[in-house]
Amino acid sequence: MIKITFPDTSIREFAPGITPIEIAKSISHGLAKKVIVAEINDELHELSTPIHIDSSLKLLTWEDKNGKSAFWHSSAHILAEAIQTLYADAKFTIGPAVENGFYYDIDFGEKAFTSDDLPKVEAKMLELAKQNNPFKLYAISKAEALDYYKKKNNPYKVELIENLQDGDITFCDQGSFTDLCRGGHIPDTGYVKAVKLLSVAGAYWRGDEKNKQLTRIYGISFPKKEELDHYLLMLEEAKKRDHRKLGQELGLFTFSQKVGKGLPLWLPKGTDLRERLERFMRDAQKKAGYLQVVTPHIGSKELYVTSGHWDKYGKDSFQPIHTPEENELFMLKPMNCPHHCEIYKSEPRSYKDLPLRLAEFGTVYRYEQSGELHGLTRVRGFTQDDAHIFCREDQVKEEFLKVIDLVLYVFKSLDFQNFTAQVSLRDKVDREKYIGNEENWDKAEKGIQEAAAEKGLTTVVEYGEAAFYGPKLDFMVRDAIGRSWQLGTIQVDYNLPERFELEYTGSDNQKHRPVMIHRAPFGSLERFIAVLTEHCAGDFPLWLTPVQVAVLPISDKFNDYSQKVVEFLKNAEIRTSFDVRSEKIGKKIRESEMQKMPFMLIIGEKEVAENKVAVRERGKGDVGAMSIEDFSKLVDQRVKENFNQ
Repeated sequence: MIKITFPDTSIREFAPGITPIEIAKSISHGLAKKVIVAEINDELHELSTPIHIDSSLKLLTWEDKNGKSAFWHSSAHILAEAIQTLYADAKFTIGPAVENGFYYDIDFGEKAFTSDDLPKVEAKMLELAKQNNPFKLYAISKAEALDYYKKKNNPYKVELIENLQDGDITFCDQGSFTDLCRGGHIPDTGYVKAVKLLSVAGAYWRGDEKNKQLTRIYGISFPKKEELDHYLLMLEEAKKRDHRKLGQELGLFTFSQKVGKGLPLWLPKGTDLRERLERFMRDAQKKAGYLQVVTPHIGSKELYVTSGHWDKYGKDSFQPIHTPEENELFMLKPMNCPHHCEIYKSEPRSYKDLPLRLAEFGTVYRYEQSGELHGLTRVRGFTQDDAHIFCREDQVKEEFLKVIDLVLYVFKSLDFQNFTAQVSLRDKVDREKYIGNEENWDKAEKGIQEAAAEKGLTTVVEYGEAAFYGPKLDFMVRDAIGRSWQLGTIQVDYNLPERFELEYTGSDNQKHRPVMIHRAPFGSLERFIAVLTEHCAGDFPLWLTPVQVAVLPISDKFNDYSQKVVEFLKNAEIRTSFDVRSEKIGKKIRESEMQKMPFMLIIGEKEVAENKVAVRERGKGDVGAMSIEDFSKLVDQRVKENFNQ
């Protein structure tokens, strides 16, 4: 008999060769109907996979993240079969699942494939799905695999196979289609009831601009049509909330090809928004005992060799900056932490000095490929609300808990109510990509999990998502329309202090190594502002919005009184705009609504005569006339209500 360990740590014994679907049936027929794929020893497998040794088992449904991944990866196979049916000369490359759906990169040769072709491919996919063709995974020798794709004249699959080990190669058949694949499929195509092909884009083979550009087809699928309908409604809402669109409309930021791709230019209103967020964070950090520092935008190559960033990211970074000095190389700063290590090292430290909390709004630069750039969420230059806490080992847990409190304070203040804490650990198998020793990693991983549990956070564990120098607690936030974003991260690091030979003198008068905690509640200001913009659809919290009040005189003859109103409000530190254009009041109101102004003050003959203002509040309409003093109190009251503390 073999022992099967379930997620709740319970163990049951079965005969060798039993399959996940048979185990599901032994538990309940209801579960057997819902389960679509299995996770055996943390790897996705088909429900028909025989299990011959003691193993851990998770039976996954559509509701599980990895269940969706298998569903969408299987749908990519159906897409490929549809393309094969309609375009016999198409050559296939890779077709993975992504966060929402799937894509397949295809070489159509001389054929131009456009978005106009998507409906017929979509229809063919649904036709094929209804055939209920099973996904059949089987092993194949390297020689046979190479021969198969050479006959098909597919250099892409040949290249992939040449880099695989003989004995580790599997193919998957469904219907008339065969694909090179590692596995993890739903039982058959009939599980796919609804499909939408979303877009067509260009993508270089293996992400290398020197290679041929392929056609990437994005799609999504569901087990019920109602779920697709809901998703498409969400997509329409997402278009309205797109931060790139709203950023232009609200005058927050812009991009310039002459300045460079992925390098945002912040306009006055956007700069005000940024600076207000910075002040909010600086105030919170000051209360929490952080010391503000400033470091250069560049650093010597030697700095990043020491930190390990050069070996890890050097090839993918901006190229080194050469100086007239021979063999002198500098790098645009990709990380702030090496600089902070050198600040720590600039003077002797005692155990009495710790914890030392160094904070910086540090701008960093990373070379993202052109095809990966996306508004403010993926840029080449961005500012992190970075801080590094140097502490004794006995202080790690307390400091980690304090950082969690800071992250939760940020989320509450900005109305991010729905979030999950992702415990990002090392890959269970591949340890080559991490630096440092096992003992320190074990301590760091255990400490993060204990801290998250103590705070009562809803957590998920993701293996292989740790930073190369330490495990992380990443905060996955759901926005107003249900999309998930990674905002805020905390990392425990025993390795950089070792690499930089950081020390402090302990109470025993001996030298000890501090532990380093990396943290960034916003993550990056650019990404945070993008997510916040989409979360609130540009209706920023009143305490944060760049302009709180628009003063709108009905005609020029009321400008003098309006000017006095503006001066009063500005003296009361209420951010105010003054529309002095000779336009009809209806147009001024419409444009102020488009600019998502929280308040509008309409000023005409009656308001001047009564020394009042007519107030319109966004979302509520006309509030009525009141004195400017009372309006100032109303704004102050709304700010306090709006600041979710």
